Amino acid sequence: MKPVLITLLCSIWVVSEVHGAVDDGWTAVAPREEIRPQFQRQETGGKSSHGALTIQTDECEGLHGWWQKTFPVTAGQYYRFSAWRRAENIAVPRRSVVARVLWRDDTGREVKRREGVVTNFLRGFEASAEPEYPRESREANQGWVEMTGVYQAPPSATRAIIELHLLWAPKASVNWSDIGFQPTEAPPPRKIRLASVHYRPHGGKTPMGNCRQFAPLIEEAARRQADLVVLGETLTYPGTGLSYADCAEAIPGPSTEYFGELAKKHGLYVVPGLIERDRHLLFNVAVLIGPDGKVAGKYRKACLPRS
Repeated sequence: MKPVLITLLCSIWVVSEVHGAVDDGWTAVAPREEIRPQFQRQETGGKSSHGALTIQTDECEGLHGWWQKTFPVTAGQYYRFSAWRRAENIAVPRRSVVARVLWRDDTGREVKRREGVVTNFLRGFEASAEPEYPRESREANQGWVEMTGVYQAPPSATRAIIELHLLWAPKASVNWSDIGFQPTEAPPPRKIRLASVHYRPHGGKTPMGNCRQFAPLIEEAARRQADLVVLGETLTYPGTGLSYADCAEAIPGPSTEYFGELAKKHGLYVVPGLIERDRHLLFNVAVLIGPDGKVAGKYRKACLPRS
């Protein structure tokens, strides 16, 4: 997902808009004509037979385009985005099939996330409202997947630009169908209790010996009703006298299985920092383990620690 985010956030491009026979506000857009995929509007078909917006690529690498439409919004109002997409011949749909919501004012400029909010480290700088990225929600028959999310329009926002992308997938296609962006009620509040463990293992001798030292700390966090417990990075390494390579393991692996048992026992999420081995490569990785004891995801940092 990360490469998609970087590309899209940097997409302040002079785009070549492709206007076809679209009478409901949807416009086909590409960053440059030379990487423009094929766009087609289907008057019938789609998930509910009400039509679809299609993007298709040929064998060329790096093609990128999206369907785009602007919706009027009221600042402070919550809106629910929903769209169904069906992707074909795409190895990683989450990377190549992206929906996003951009907040703009009457002039088309970016708006601020909050009025008058400045950061402590950079006085006078007001944070812009970042794009929203709807997530995959549920799957239906024939490969249709819903992407949805509920978002609050920031102050000064008067319009929302919806973009439905296909990128980085040769010989692929995506159909977008049943697209909606409607006012909705604010989601109910949800309180999350976070516990962070600041502890450097010592005397463990082995990676698993280090892992076991966190059991009473996770138990204490659970006693305090924590929902998410975050541990330190590369925790299987300190004090063992081993190298990073010696402590590296596959993900899932022995350490994630151990912390998975603790997560399941206490009914919470655990994020241990480990050293992952993928073939001949090592990664400084944070692993998200769910209350079911299974690996829910992982994030690889750019480099190993210096010490």
